[in-house]
Amino acid sequence: MDNTSGVGVLDKAAIVLSALEAGPSTLAQLVSATGLARPTAHRLAVALEHHRLVTRDLQGRFVLGPRLAELAAAAGEDRLLAAAGPVLGALRDHTNESAQLFRRQGEYRVCVSAAERPVGLRDSIPIGATLSMRAGSAAQVLLAWEEPDRLHRGLQGAAFTATSLSGVRRRGWAQSVGEREPGVASVSAPVRSPGGRVIAAVSISGPIERLSRQPGRLHAATVVAGANKLTEVLSRHAAQQEAQNNA
Repeated sequence: MDNTSGVGVLDKAAIVLSALEAGPSTLAQLVSATGLARPTAHRLAVALEHHRLVTRDLQGRFVLGPRLAELAAAAGEDRLLAAAGPVLGALRDHTNESAQLFRRQGEYRVCVSAAERPVGLRDSIPIGATLSMRAGSAAQVLLAWEEPDRLHRGLQGAAFTATSLSGVRRRGWAQSVGEREPGVASVSAPVRSPGGRVIAAVSISGPIERLSRQPGRLHAATVVAGANKLTEVLSRHAAQQEAQNNA
């Protein structure tokens, strides 16, 4: 069977990624495994590293990069979104505040699901809304468990600090008061992939007058429970898939 697509550079990049599936490789090992010329293998590996599809270990060897895990998580987004509707609805009904699910896309976070408070003063964030990663409790959650270099970059110009994110990791949730928008408070908690990576943030948001200046005291436990429920759904689905594959 012909495994070539007709797009030479893409085929060669795929060969490099396939070779790294076996584990860390020096450039010499990569050349041997792929059959590519040394300059070509090096050029492709460095280009893939730029896009975080490849990275290097402590010995400087090429290994598969974190972007692949992010893409794999995104591939399961339909399962996450299917489960998110009922969870966000229950969260809205329990807290009487608008609830959202955010995912990170590059330097922004996107609302991928929402359950709006039907009446009264509310913080309306429509599905598809693109917000900054520099402010807000969901941004804190999506950044707090990142790799050190990405975390450091994310803190540049942010409304929160490294100390704040340390507290988020310790508590397992984040809160913000007037951070993203004056008069608005929010509470967020992480949704994790079956591998433990933070792939989304569940949030509730509303006016400070209702949520107070310590919104976590009111709603952190409820928001964390909602986020954990989505994490459990993803883990259960992954376990079912693995059982089917091994059957």
